[in-house]
Amino acid sequence: MDSRSVLRAFFRFVNRFIVVPAFRSGWGRIISNSLTGDIMVLGIRGRKTGKIRYTPVSYAQIGQMIYCYQGKEMKGQWYLNLLADPEVEVLLPGGRFSGRGEPVHDAAEKLLAIRQILLSSGLNRSMYGFDPEGAPDEVVQEKTKDIPVVRIRLDSSFKRISAQEF
Repeated sequence: MDSRSVLRAFFRFVNRFIVVPAFRSGWGRIISNSLTGDIMVLGIRGRKTGKIRYTPVSYAQIGQMIYCYQGKEMKGQWYLNLLADPEVEVLLPGGRFSGRGEPVHDAAEKLLAIRQILLSSGLNRSMYGFDPEGAPDEVVQEKTKDIPVVRIRLDSSFKRISAQEF
């Protein structure tokens, strides 16, 4: 097993047994912090099984929209599942809601969103080889050109739920 496979298995374990349960129990504020960055958990229906699967992702809120991205590779099953069924459950550190996810195609919106996501990614903010705060737009666009960005529109019935109500 190569080091990349070991790392993926480690993160799968941590996500399944620590991150997701913490968010589902209302303890997301412990996981999402200035070191780890802004993290939320997405609940997305599997395109093959129909079961809801939960996955942690980095995010940014811009106005009434929540943005996240699919990382360097398009192999993420959550992204493919979202394309098949855009209805999502979102567990933020301070609340839970439902919404509709959709890929961002507008270049200016994608640039704004990915820069903001990276700025709020804690110690991982420079993971793509540039500082998202000072990098020129062209650098950000070039380094993240193959990374899909997702916009989540909150349902009109959006209501924050306290940790005690989870």
